[in-house]
Parts: sequence; C-alpha cells; structure tokens
Amino acid sequence: MTCIFCDILDGKIDGHFLYEDDSHVSFLDKYPIDVGHSLVIPREHHERITDMASEDVGKAFSLVPKIAKAILTATGADAFSLGQNNGRAAKQIIPHVHIHIIPRYNHKGTIWTKRQISTDDELSELAKKIRSAI
Repeated sequence: MTCIFCDILDGKIDGHFLYEDDSHVSFLDKYPIDVGHSLVIPREHHERITDMASEDVGKAFSLVPKIAKAILTATGADAFSLGQNNGRAAKQIIPHVHIHIIPRYNHKGTIWTKRQISTDDELSELAKKIRSAI
C-alpha cells in the first residue's frame, strides 16, 4: 500500500516543509482546518503510535512546542489544538503517524471538521513565514 506521507518524504509529491531533521519533518496540511494547520511526522513509517518505541514517540512530541510557537508567531493565532489519531475508527485518514498542530483564532471559534483548500502559493508563502520563525 502506498503512503502519501512517505511519497512526500521521497519527493514524489510536493510538501510545504516547515522543519526537518534526521528523524522527523513538519509540513503544512494540504487541507487545513484553519490557516497554519501543520503536521509533525516521523520519517520512519509507522501506522499507529502504538507501533513506535516510547522514546521515539517522545522525540516526535518534543518538536511540537518549537513548531507550534513558530506557527503562532507567523499566523497571529491566539492558541492551538493538538490531534493525534490512531486507526480508522479514530478518523486517521493517512496511515502514517502524525501529530496535528491546528492554530486557533478567537474570532473564528473552534471547529474540528471544516476543511479549507489552500492554493500552493498560499501554502508556500505561509511555510516560508513559519520557517523563518523557527
């Protein structure tokens, strides 16, 4: 089975990257719940967080504060939500472990299911702003 996140990591599909190291990457969600919605993923493919070693889970989550702070700075968001789903029944769409960082704005309220479609130009510009804040 192919994995869209593995294809992004392999360069087969474009991604709007915010952060990269030897073990993890962060990029903008192509169908964000709100402006700046981003993902943190391990480079190594694991379908569920329970498939990972505890220390690897900790390393992935340890990146969240750094990336979230940059997202808040770049977008002017008031807060953020985190999401991490495991399995279809939990609404995991892509079977590759990922942590959602979803910026929240006081004037918009908190919506979990509404998705937007951003243009590549919008995502590129936003990714550039967030990278410069990291």
